[in-house]
Amino acid sequence: MKILLAGILGGIAMFIWTSIAHLVLPLGEAGIGEIPNESAVLSAMQSNIGDQTGLYIFPGLGVGKNATRQEKNEAMKQIAAKAASGPSGLLMYHPTRPFTFGKWMGIEFGTELLEAILVVFLLGQTRIASFAGRVGFVFVAGILAAIATNVSYWNWYGFPSVYIGSYMLIQIAGFFVVGIVAALVLRKDAVVA
Repeated sequence: MKILLAGILGGIAMFIWTSIAHLVLPLGEAGIGEIPNESAVLSAMQSNIGDQTGLYIFPGLGVGKNATRQEKNEAMKQIAAKAASGPSGLLMYHPTRPFTFGKWMGIEFGTELLEAILVVFLLGQTRIASFAGRVGFVFVAGILAAIATNVSYWNWYGFPSVYIGSYMLIQIAGFFVVGIVAALVLRKDAVVA
């Protein structure tokens, strides 16, 4: 029961931290800019993409959905030249998307609550008894979580380094906060393993 309580309180603390990081500190906006001449670019997207929500990469292979493996392999050889001589990137496109801030915050809270409960459950399976050891365990789990997707986005898709660094910092600090809460709630007498 103490593990669940520690996870819930840790999740609440993580949500408070990430809210501060995004709404008060500049970390949530680091590396993100607005499109110059936005109306012209949006008009071109609407004309060419239309109502097909999706995640698009460019330059694309240009071979179509039913291409053979050989056609895809040949097209892959041209991607490097295309990227070197023109724009490249990743585009998440929605033709329209209702602004549902409350729903998005609820999903974010649920996600962080689940992360905290899971990492505290893992902590509870160890024999770590010291405060620093417990905080350290959760902190390292946060580093793993931050590396898992962020570095790949930087490496493969060219996400800005400042964006990646900021989001990794937000996540690692969030897990650190969970570690402190869990270490306080669980104390030495709550070792489950």
